[in-house]
Amino acid sequence: MEQLLELKEPIGLIKKPQDIFNKIKKINIEYEQENFLAFFLNTRNKVIQAEVLFKGGLSFCLIDIKTLFRKALKYNAFSLIVAHNHPSGNLNPSDDDLRIMEAIKKAGDILTLKLLDFIIFNKVNYYCVKD
Repeated sequence: MEQLLELKEPIGLIKKPQDIFNKIKKINIEYEQENFLAFFLNTRNKVIQAEVLFKGGLSFCLIDIKTLFRKALKYNAFSLIVAHNHPSGNLNPSDDDLRIMEAIKKAGDILTLKLLDFIIFNKVNYYCVKD
């Protein structure tokens, strides 16, 4: 499932997690289901491409790491930031969140594609798991 994000303004340089969250807030997603977003960045932390890669249900979203990194390699990304929402609004990472973050980090290390951040968000706030 590929859904390119069409933002009304260029994403530009990402300096801190708030920059990504400000862009996420402008994306029209269904907050009643989980959405997994990927932001692919170049060597200067400028977003090359952003996509909603996976959509889930009320309490989970299946993440295919191969698809994530296939996209990253396709866009010639140097690093990536991933984000997903919790339909409950709870920003605390689940055990599954922590497992998938570690798996993405390990795969990125092998491919020399750095995971800059793993963000959980709701309509009004966000939490950076990597911090």
